[in-house]
Amino acid sequence: MKIVSSFLFISLIAINFAFGQNKVQTAINEFAASSHMKYASISFDVIDLATGKSVAAYDPNRGMPTASTAKLFSTATAIEILGENYRPQTRIYVDGPIDSIGTLTGNVWIRGGGDPTLGSKYFCDDGRERDFLYAWADSLKKKGITKIEGAIIADASEFGYKGAPDGWNWVDMGNYYGAGPSGLTIFDNLVEYTFKVPAKVGSISTLSSTRPFVPNMVVHNYVSSASGGGDNAYIYGAPYSMDRFVTGTLPAGSSAFVVKGSLPDPESQFAFELQEILRERGIVVLGGSKTARAMEIQSASWTYSKRTLLFTHAGETIGRIVDKTNEWSINLFAEHLVNLIGYVKGGDGSTYKGLSELEKYWSGKWSTTGMQVNDGSGLSRSNAISASNFTNLLKSMDASLNGKRFKESLPVSGISGTMRNICKDQAGHGKITAKSGSMTRIKSYAGYVNSTSGKKYAFALIVNNQTCSSSALVDMMEVVFNSIATY
Repeated sequence: MKIVSSFLFISLIAINFAFGQNKVQTAINEFAASSHMKYASISFDVIDLATGKSVAAYDPNRGMPTASTAKLFSTATAIEILGENYRPQTRIYVDGPIDSIGTLTGNVWIRGGGDPTLGSKYFCDDGRERDFLYAWADSLKKKGITKIEGAIIADASEFGYKGAPDGWNWVDMGNYYGAGPSGLTIFDNLVEYTFKVPAKVGSISTLSSTRPFVPNMVVHNYVSSASGGGDNAYIYGAPYSMDRFVTGTLPAGSSAFVVKGSLPDPESQFAFELQEILRERGIVVLGGSKTARAMEIQSASWTYSKRTLLFTHAGETIGRIVDKTNEWSINLFAEHLVNLIGYVKGGDGSTYKGLSELEKYWSGKWSTTGMQVNDGSGLSRSNAISASNFTNLLKSMDASLNGKRFKESLPVSGISGTMRNICKDQAGHGKITAKSGSMTRIKSYAGYVNSTSGKKYAFALIVNNQTCSSSALVDMMEVVFNSIATY
């Protein structure tokens, strides 16, 4: 009788525990118990935005590299500090007189202000990337300039010349997603390499062209043909180095296969591009193109008081840049947002200054102890961000006057951007607005959920070092997301 009574008592405890644990907690516990997670690090947190209370959690304070969900910090901070209507500016100066026949006895200076949208494919149609340069050339002609005895000098010094944030790997920096920020960015700091690939497997390809043409760049091509497999080519090259090494494979028999890489020296390219456009417009440039970096001008801002400002170009608004950054996970834009924060707040456009302002801003609202953010895009593997860091950020933005605008920038599950295939035609379809992150052995999501119950949640799920494929991991994560969407 006592044995039966003991069995019933233990059963009641088990039943009470099962009913007391909500389905979101059950879902994350089952996720973590998977054999694929045996060697993984997991951080998970869900909070009710109405109460601020935790709904479910799993090691929520575990800081880890998160890949592109780190962009939530750069985009949210930019909207909060700069405002959605701020527009980065590029200014055109001359340092000499213009005589009666249109000769400028001096140089034209392009003073960068960190605008990432100049000639960007995200803001202009294909083939229209140089329209802004033609407009600048026409403006110079209207100022009476027909001949420049000096040079076109591009000056990106106010954002520094570090080239890439701390923690970026050598294997990333030559590729398109590793394009670093610059005070003068042009064409998304992107180079397209077009290869002709032989039909015979194992044969070395031929580099047909680059777009844009990059003066003095030397491409060492080791790309060979393979039977299928898509783009498996990788580009290696440090910032400002004009040597580029391309390795890997491309599909055999491709007549014009395009591989995307980073622009070695955006400042130099900018000066070259304007010089060429001026010549097209009939303006003679005798001194060629130069850069402030090559002239060893580390901070030329003080000398502009001695120069004449001819005109200013205002870029796209921060709001529009944030939209593109979060929707399509553009690393370059995220890095520029961090640089712009430092530039506007302290006159220093370095990544270090921008991140200092970012940390200072959020530490005034909640504890950032243990959080390490080393870049704006999440490409740095030295970042350490926890799920609770994300839910704290998301909660703060939910209460912010800029909260609605920030949420509108996030992709929607099953519908848009990088979330368009997540929970598609499932319970979470259309109910999750979030940022995704993905690198080798890293997968993460963070954002908002509008539940079928009418409740609103903030959540984050970060996984490192899983042993299953990325697609299998996403399938498992979707179970957790669907549980939040129906709780």
